[in-house]
Amino acid sequence: MAFWRWVVFGLAIALACPSFADARTVLAATPIARTDLAWWRQRHEAKLQELAQAKPQLILLGDSIIQDWELSGSPEWKDFAPAWRRFYGDRNAVNLGFKGDTTASLLWRIRNGEVAGIAPKVAVVLIGANNLGKVHWSAEDTVTGIDAILGELHRRLPQTKILLLGVLPSERSAWITETTVQINRMLAARYKDDPSVSFLDMTALFMRNGVLNRDLFLDPRLTPPDPPLHPSAQGQALMAKAMEPVLANMLGDRPHS
Repeated sequence: MAFWRWVVFGLAIALACPSFADARTVLAATPIARTDLAWWRQRHEAKLQELAQAKPQLILLGDSIIQDWELSGSPEWKDFAPAWRRFYGDRNAVNLGFKGDTTASLLWRIRNGEVAGIAPKVAVVLIGANNLGKVHWSAEDTVTGIDAILGELHRRLPQTKILLLGVLPSERSAWITETTVQINRMLAARYKDDPSVSFLDMTALFMRNGVLNRDLFLDPRLTPPDPPLHPSAQGQALMAKAMEPVLANMLGDRPHS
């Protein structure tokens, strides 16, 4: 796969060249395509067409958690359509979530047409969970990747306000849990005084009595079950409601409830 070839290539160069290793290329902030995957390539092309037609006022950029907004139908915990209509149906929104994307692949999409020719009022960004999976990138590298994404959005969409969401809590490993906390602390400190970025950490929304509330995730309901990572339709509706006061203010419209 092209993604893994990029990872191996970067590591090989770093090991072979000490001076290069000192400078260290941060792969999390390096645009990496996934066009070797037919579905990913086709989705990217379809989204370019959708964006050209929609001229959206709101875009949501991210990974599978954002892409899940497109799920509909039974069972109820997998039916995201009612909440999408409730919060975003009248806001000319476009879903730019891609399953499995890291910061590197979102950065590639931004640089390859997904924000070209549009001028949305707001861009919601939720990315980073996959940085902690197979590629196992650190908190520092992940934040560097998110910084690169926001910098690219500022350059290409100078009038667009950004609502940056913290990486959501999950139940994958102790290292991932701690690294997620580190990422969100770093992002909160970095963007607290940035007038163009509003940062929201949603961690508390998914906790109950100090532990992750598994009832708000769809993964444990799958067959076979997976560790909690993706909010259920109900969990994502709660997240959208919590975002709403900030989002409505950024869009300049009425709060949706």
